[in-house]
Amino acid sequence: MAAKRPNVLFLFSDDQRFDTIRALGNPEILTPNLDQLVQEGTTFTHAHIMGSNLPAVCVPSRAMLMTGRSLFHLQERGNTIPPEHVTLPELLRRDGYTTFATGKWHNDKASFTRSFAQGGKIFFGGMSEHWKVPVFDYDPAGEYARERQYPGEKFSSELFADEATRFLENHAANRPFFLYVAFKAPHDPRTPPKKFADLYVPEKLSVPQNFMPEHPFDNGELRIRDEQLAPWPRTPAIVREHLAAYYGMISHMDSQIGRVLEILRKRGHANNTIVIFASDNGLAVGQHGLLGKQNLYEHSVRVPLIIGGPGIPKGERRSGLCYLTDVFPTVCGLIDAPVPETVEGLSLMPQIEGRKRPHRDSVFGAYRNCQRMARDERWKMILYNVQGHRTTQLFDLAHDPWETFNLAEQPRHAGRVGALTDRLTKWMRTVGDPCDLDKPDWGSWDTGTGASVEPVHSQEAKAISLK
Repeated sequence: MAAKRPNVLFLFSDDQRFDTIRALGNPEILTPNLDQLVQEGTTFTHAHIMGSNLPAVCVPSRAMLMTGRSLFHLQERGNTIPPEHVTLPELLRRDGYTTFATGKWHNDKASFTRSFAQGGKIFFGGMSEHWKVPVFDYDPAGEYARERQYPGEKFSSELFADEATRFLENHAANRPFFLYVAFKAPHDPRTPPKKFADLYVPEKLSVPQNFMPEHPFDNGELRIRDEQLAPWPRTPAIVREHLAAYYGMISHMDSQIGRVLEILRKRGHANNTIVIFASDNGLAVGQHGLLGKQNLYEHSVRVPLIIGGPGIPKGERRSGLCYLTDVFPTVCGLIDAPVPETVEGLSLMPQIEGRKRPHRDSVFGAYRNCQRMARDERWKMILYNVQGHRTTQLFDLAHDPWETFNLAEQPRHAGRVGALTDRLTKWMRTVGDPCDLDKPDWGSWDTGTGASVEPVHSQEAKAISLK
């Protein structure tokens, strides 16, 4: 008899920075259930997103996660996932999995309907009040008429956890499942329930080492909505207040994750379920004088990524550079499913299995037509072009992980800036970045359809091993 195929439980948070899990080195936050996932799985400590062409960074991030495609090969900046771009749940649904989703879907309704056979308490949108999330029941026709939308009766994290536990309690064990739980936390408005808000006293929290009253120069997006959530100049007191609310949201979500994991165990699924936890992007919350995610610093482009389950090493850390797009082919490897030709990510299976070969020797990031980034395991360069005014930052992440000392102007690092610029240019060419660093304004970012763009197929091009 063939072995039973593993289930997949995908827990996805919204705006959660990579360093907001206690077990991964943050002693000021309480995350017992995420800590348990760290202990029971393999953590990828340097997972990244590729960036965005609009302030709602989660739109392309979620499209990249679901399709395994790179930023410039999305359609309509990720707002629409066309039928040609097979999603991960769509693939599993075709392969005999029961696919169920609850929570946030910030892409089009048609791709959601193709992807999921069931669902509940579905939120199509970017943000809303957490206490009255406008949700839909699952509509097999995919119409989701406005008059059928209604406000959720509980806090968003609890609302979505309820749906996930209901699915697990009622799922027949004769078919494997893909359960996607997309929380809205800790996205603002950050209004955690009182019990969890009271866990954090602002005055007792540390101000980030890279705290600044204001960002030192115009990065092209200093007055976006996210940045207007606190006045300028930022103060330590204001940043602590924001951190307290941010941590409270994460701790409350963590408690709801615990409920889902408990039902998974009680229903006998735990030993045959791959559990994945990740987030769509990070958030500054007071670092570098910023609050939002519309930048390419580590606090905004690095995200948590934990994978656990049958055959996956427990309590292991993998520090290789990777992307969220790599989750799609990794799941395919874990469940023995073929990877669609449209997928551009690289499987993390070699890293899960402990092979020494590096996953990537560098990663690339882009934000609109004003910011570009390339980094390797130690060095990181960010280029800015704001109305023709250019700024370069160079950070030695081995000695300056908070990105506080810009080394770009030091003559002894001129060669390194040049080498990283070459690497950035190669990345831009390989992934189809339409901007041109030689133009005064870098040119415009053509959103196009992305549907006709050929994916990157060769392993050499996929890996972008630009040594």
